[in-house]
Amino acid sequence: MSERRILVVSHTARVEAIEATVSVVEALRAADVIPVMPASDRAEFAPHLAPERTEELGGASGVTVDELEVALVLGGDGTILRAAEVLRGSRCPILGVNLGHVGFLAETESHDLEFTVRRVLAGAYTVEERTTLDVRATVEGEVIADTWAVNEASVEKLGRMLEVAVGVDGRPLSSFGCDGVVLSTPTGSTAYSFSAGGPVVWPAVQALLMVPLAAHALFNRPLVVGPESVLSVEILPESGGLGVLWCDGRRRTELPVGAVVEARRSQLPLRLARIDEAVFTDRLVRKFHLPVAGWRGAATGRSQ
Repeated sequence: MSERRILVVSHTARVEAIEATVSVVEALRAADVIPVMPASDRAEFAPHLAPERTEELGGASGVTVDELEVALVLGGDGTILRAAEVLRGSRCPILGVNLGHVGFLAETESHDLEFTVRRVLAGAYTVEERTTLDVRATVEGEVIADTWAVNEASVEKLGRMLEVAVGVDGRPLSSFGCDGVVLSTPTGSTAYSFSAGGPVVWPAVQALLMVPLAAHALFNRPLVVGPESVLSVEILPESGGLGVLWCDGRRRTELPVGAVVEARRSQLPLRLARIDEAVFTDRLVRKFHLPVAGWRGAATGRSQ
């Protein structure tokens, strides 16, 4: 029987994350499962974990992503997005344990850590695939960025207001001055897009979103388009300055006047491990502390 290997992704920025990580590593070891860490995490945790307690992901003699059974991610959505970078293109699912604030991508909370580890060790989870974006920026046909996003790609101003033209499927839609434009997945609809006034889109919906940021235009409403559509944002010559492309707030590219950013559905989805049977509606209520007193309908529903 081949050895089982589970990736552990965390950080040392918070005491509770250190304690949770040490606890998870020891629980995996006790179950004869090999904990694996990215090289950067392994180096950060050296003062708290002996090197022989974990194996290293990658490198000449390290573990490959294909050897991983699942990834346990301890932290907030930012830590989960970092794990998504590590596992991009693999079939290894991610199960997040929220140690942050809202933590919409996380599956469980820190007080459920022992329960979560037991379920993972037993293989008692399902895998849900989420839409991600392929994002490309060009200037006069030359590619200056070829990247991707789980939540969103945002075109934002650097200093003065941007003048942009937006389009769908290679056709112009509108132009306006703005602080920027968010191009989002359904998963990202509860992130930056939500803060910008975009709609909440259920994860099972196959769609892409375009949400203007402080647009000076009559037609400045968020758009929801089909999953095969291509969204585009062009920085016009009359723009007040440079722009910047952010993908998930992690990968950054400066955009000169004339730059065109296109976002489309990627063929590489984000794979999330699910052990929570609650429907997405319940997650939305719980994460945003929405008032539901007085509800007289059914208490349970189909899982999202």
